[in-house]
Amino acid sequence: MGNREMEELIPLVNRLQDAFSALGQSCLLELPQIAVVGGQSAGKSSVLENFVGRDFLPRGSGIVTRRPLVLQLVTSKAEYAEFLHCKGKKFTDFDEVRHEIEAETDRVTGMNKGISSIPINLRVYSPHVLNLTLIDLPGITKVPVGDQPPDIEYQIREMIMQFITRENCLILAVTPANTDLANSDALKLAKEVDPQGLRTIGVITKLDLMDEGTDARDVLENKLLPLRRGYVGVVNRSQKDIDGKKDIKAAMLAERKFFLSHPAYRHIADRMGTPHLQKVLNQQLTNHIRDTLPNFRNKLQGQLLSIEHEVEAYKNFKPEDPTRKTKALLQMVQQFAVDFEKRIEGSGDQVDTLELSGGAKINRIFHERFPFEIVKMEFNEKELRREISYAIKNIHGIRTGLFTPDMAFEAIVKKQIVKLKGPSLKSVDLVIQELINTVKKCTKKLANFPRLCEETERIVANHIREREGKTKDQVLLLIDIQVSYINTNHEDFIGFANAQQRSSQVHKKNTIGNQGTNLPPSRQIVIRKGWLTISNIGIMKGGSKGYWFVLTAESLSWYKDDEEKEKKYMLPLDNLKVRDVEKSFMSSKHIFALFNTEQRNVYKDYRFLELACDSQEDVDSWKASLLRAGVYPDKSLAVSTPLHSEEGLSSDFFLKSFHSS
Repeated sequence: MGNREMEELIPLVNRLQDAFSALGQSCLLELPQIAVVGGQSAGKSSVLENFVGRDFLPRGSGIVTRRPLVLQLVTSKAEYAEFLHCKGKKFTDFDEVRHEIEAETDRVTGMNKGISSIPINLRVYSPHVLNLTLIDLPGITKVPVGDQPPDIEYQIREMIMQFITRENCLILAVTPANTDLANSDALKLAKEVDPQGLRTIGVITKLDLMDEGTDARDVLENKLLPLRRGYVGVVNRSQKDIDGKKDIKAAMLAERKFFLSHPAYRHIADRMGTPHLQKVLNQQLTNHIRDTLPNFRNKLQGQLLSIEHEVEAYKNFKPEDPTRKTKALLQMVQQFAVDFEKRIEGSGDQVDTLELSGGAKINRIFHERFPFEIVKMEFNEKELRREISYAIKNIHGIRTGLFTPDMAFEAIVKKQIVKLKGPSLKSVDLVIQELINTVKKCTKKLANFPRLCEETERIVANHIREREGKTKDQVLLLIDIQVSYINTNHEDFIGFANAQQRSSQVHKKNTIGNQGTNLPPSRQIVIRKGWLTISNIGIMKGGSKGYWFVLTAESLSWYKDDEEKEKKYMLPLDNLKVRDVEKSFMSSKHIFALFNTEQRNVYKDYRFLELACDSQEDVDSWKASLLRAGVYPDKSLAVSTPLHSEEGLSSDFFLKSFHSS
């Protein structure tokens, strides 16, 4: 690339910058640029004015730069300025430029010293400048002044970060020499986003104001805080010089004299000063544009192809054609219906690999959550025996009963059946909530049409809510039907004669022990397989460890891995129950525990086997699977009080009937 083409790089990027600013967006492209960062009164404005050779920036106390100023310097025979928001108007008086910057700033931010990230684009044509583009950012402040919000420091920091975090942005870190350079706000921010110092150019101002006997030689020689692109020292006009209207040209001559005469900077005078800084920035920006241009061009071409493809869809677009709108509306509604059906019925083209949703979650509610909710229903056996006793006595009245009245049985049983309403209605609520969540996921494709998306979601959700009421009425009706008539002739009903037989069979099975666990795995019915972590044993051995668990109707086994070749242990399920374990603040796992109701050790010397899952949903799922295997949740039952022999026999009969159901 020749010198002439290199000189055209910065104006080319300037035109792109103007085009993106006019569009109000950056097309997701990061333009090569230089951002000027520094604290308040660090001398940023003076450096920029020295580049132009004119006083044109607002000055004063507190925050003066309250909006990013995109300053584009263009080499030209004539000298004038143009604002992007004032197209066609040329400013030859630079005092007017200052007033326009102040007016445009107040127009967006108001008069209360507020800030805004909307930039002001200013282009300066002059024979005294080199092609260069700089973004002057608000000075870093610590304390809010006037009507500024208390978080003004955070707001300015976030605005600066928006620019300097981009890889295509060079950072011009301006730091006054009369402060501790190690605590420089500008260098500190630059270090955060550019820790290697590859994109940062250091500028040291106010070298003439350092204490006598001190200098910044080590910094300027890039020894103390090294940067890949080095440091440049400058001497700006003092506030007295500015108030006295000292000419910038005279100030630059004084700057040159300072570096040539100062013993610490004399040997590097040719690499110091505003003219050298301008040349360095021109060269650095040109090289930076050249280096980033290939990648930038690829991104631009990629976006161009994407936009052309999007435009192709509207090639035959006729906004006045009413059938087009109707057809598009029907297509989107039909697609919503298809997506909703696929999520409920299941489909291979929309598989969520992160969590259960749609039909799969509803299936879990019916087959795992609902049975588990039923088993979770607590009843106090002592209280139940007392209710049975009172029911029998109240039905007999003043008479001494010989037989257990059927009415007492029905009264107690109906009271227990009614308790099914809670878990049933809760399951309906869970299903309704999942249906509504599915609707919200399906309407994401309508996000480009907010009103249609909102109306579709509202109409379908309202329809689901309407069916919710009828569904709950139907569920309650089914329970009421069961309550209205107790069919004692049903084959599943355990009569009085069969109750003792069933009890003896259960006792015999418990006496024999769990002989079924000796069956090979291939002959056992596997209820569930999956990874679990044994937490309490792992703690004793230096850390929790995960195993592959296999649950059958007779036992719980765990293996080294899911190949099921190396079995670690097989735990019979006899007399086991499950209980919740409070989650530790140091652990992200959700834990449940197995224990033996006869106070025996469950595994080796451990009374409890604590098993951990990644989520509470997994815990509930394993509990439901254990429930299918006959391992029930722990229910602390009080010791029963002695009853009359007939009442005690009746109570046992009632309880066995409840347990059988």
